[in-house]
Amino acid sequence: MVPPPSSNHQAIQQFLSSVLSQSGTSALPYSEDTKWLIRQHLLSLTTTSPSLEPKTATFTHNDGRTVNLLQADGTVPITFISVTYNIPVIIWLFESYPRHPPCVYVNPTRDMIIKRSHPFVNPSGLVSIPYLQNWIYPSSNLVDLARELSSVFGRDPPLFSQRPKPNPNPNYHPNQSSLGSVGNTGGGGGYPRPIVRPPQYPPYGSGGAVGKVEAEDAAEVYKRNVIDKLVENVHGDMLQLSKTREAEMESWFSAQSVLRGREEEFNKGLKEMRDKMEGLELHLQVVLMNTDVLEAWVRENKGKLKGGSEDIDVDNAFECVDVLSKQMLECTAVDMAIEDAVYSLEKAVQEGAMPFDQYLRNVRLLSREQFFNRATAAKVRAAQMQAQVAGMAARAPRYAT
Repeated sequence: MVPPPSSNHQAIQQFLSSVLSQSGTSALPYSEDTKWLIRQHLLSLTTTSPSLEPKTATFTHNDGRTVNLLQADGTVPITFISVTYNIPVIIWLFESYPRHPPCVYVNPTRDMIIKRSHPFVNPSGLVSIPYLQNWIYPSSNLVDLARELSSVFGRDPPLFSQRPKPNPNPNYHPNQSSLGSVGNTGGGGGYPRPIVRPPQYPPYGSGGAVGKVEAEDAAEVYKRNVIDKLVENVHGDMLQLSKTREAEMESWFSAQSVLRGREEEFNKGLKEMRDKMEGLELHLQVVLMNTDVLEAWVRENKGKLKGGSEDIDVDNAFECVDVLSKQMLECTAVDMAIEDAVYSLEKAVQEGAMPFDQYLRNVRLLSREQFFNRATAAKVRAAQMQAQVAGMAARAPRYAT
């Protein structure tokens, strides 16, 4: 007993929902965001092409990997020389489906052979029609693929009968459920016709296959296709909107990261400025204390100046601790005084207040005197260094004991 189309369609929905919702090691290798779209593609395909039945099977890749995948197994109808035939095919949905095209194979039976040098089918049965090569996600789908297969194979069938037999009934006309070969009744090499033998599939639930679905009303099919297309478009728009929002969130997160970095730099600079302000306040306190000390000293010595003589000997304002220090002070003072005198002479020559030859004589005399003073200062400095070393050597035994 064949179930009605509505119940069979519900069984297909339950089957796809079951296999696509599995998890763990038995889960199918499809991404979660495409499983719903894969389900819709297969439901639409079984509605428009009931002979194609969804099931799961093991596929072996060229590198030896085996994986459990969804497939649509059955036949696609073609019209060749005004006669309808069924071409057995298998449509494999790879792991990257629907972003990448499925893999379609022609599935000949024992008495079928693949046409040699077919433009779209290689000797192993692999199909490569332009629709697969120009697959565009998400607009491309299995329903349009099945229509394109019917159109391409109708122009050039890929399968033929291996042992053609003559037709005993001249008035017999092949139909959709018969198989034969087309020959020229007048003799000569006849033009072969494609195989017409629809494979028998068990009903849904037996071996994981889905039974054949009865043809439905064209208006219902069109309505369901329109709804599925609208749902597919809404789903694509939602995915695009989600990607756009994710990109905006990424840009916002990047801006937030930049702002946090600037906040850290601002806090670091503010802390450095506060530390510097505290250091300046401490330095200001030290300056104020030194100012108070100097002002007190000025007040104290100002009273002494008023009470004493107004003539103060500048040379006696500083007292040296020893003879070497006094000699060093005198040599340094003379050296600096000669520097000032040479500068004044240079200014006088520039202004024309002194002849140049007189300037040269004075500079020569001052330079000689400056040389002797500098030489004396160098000797005094050496003597001071030697006396300091001797003093340190004399104190060393005392520290040692």
